[in-house]
Amino acid sequence: MSGPENAVQQISAPNAYVVAQPSRLFSTREQAALMTPVTQVGSRSVAKDAVQTATHDERSPTVLILDNDPDVRESLQFLLRTVSLDSKAFASPSKFIESELPSGPTCLVLDVRLPGRSGLDLQRALRAVNVNLPIIFITRHADVPMAVQAMKAGAIEFLIKPFRDQDLLDAIQLGLAHDRARRERERELSRLCERFGKLSLREREVMAHVVNGRLNKQIANDIGISEVTVKIHRGQVVRKMKASSVPELTRMADALRTYSAG
Repeated sequence: MSGPENAVQQISAPNAYVVAQPSRLFSTREQAALMTPVTQVGSRSVAKDAVQTATHDERSPTVLILDNDPDVRESLQFLLRTVSLDSKAFASPSKFIESELPSGPTCLVLDVRLPGRSGLDLQRALRAVNVNLPIIFITRHADVPMAVQAMKAGAIEFLIKPFRDQDLLDAIQLGLAHDRARRERERELSRLCERFGKLSLREREVMAHVVNGRLNKQIANDIGISEVTVKIHRGQVVRKMKASSVPELTRMADALRTYSAG
């Protein structure tokens, strides 16, 4: 006979789980160190190295631009304004890392060649600290291995300068759609974890058996309680998890397992 603790290990999630974007891309010095050393830009660029911000509403999508060429940054921001998209532009990885992450859907237009480190290095650093920004790479000089590396690491697009404005806008819309979908998945997972946290230890145990296909009579025999008690706990599980069917409850359990494993 297995105890509740062993059965609950089959489905695990924290009692309280809140999905929230970090206020900064790298919240600790150790995380920021992933990007060091970063070469300081020359005095010519210092004034324009500060974040250049278009009109921004936190509820609106935002396009982040990281390119050390001020003309490119200004051109891209102008293009985005023509289609009513908010943007923030950065001249160096150090300024980008220090900035606050927008609260709405976001994607990053990233130059491959940057002061100190490449855009590919930044892509790896962001993934290492679980900052999942959709990235569109832009560059004047590229080769096939570089493009393949970027795409394998999850880039949305890899564009060679000069590129068509529409190609970039299409890639940006795809990136924003990906980020909206990711945010919705995280909100749903947050709701699932909150519901799961309200289950008692015994209810979690019963849920684990239910999603593994066990019948009430089998569950009662497995954990040493009456079939009537199993039915009561099962009803509480369905109510608290807001599941309309066993298949839906199983999908919820799979999502919780995936989160816990990750």
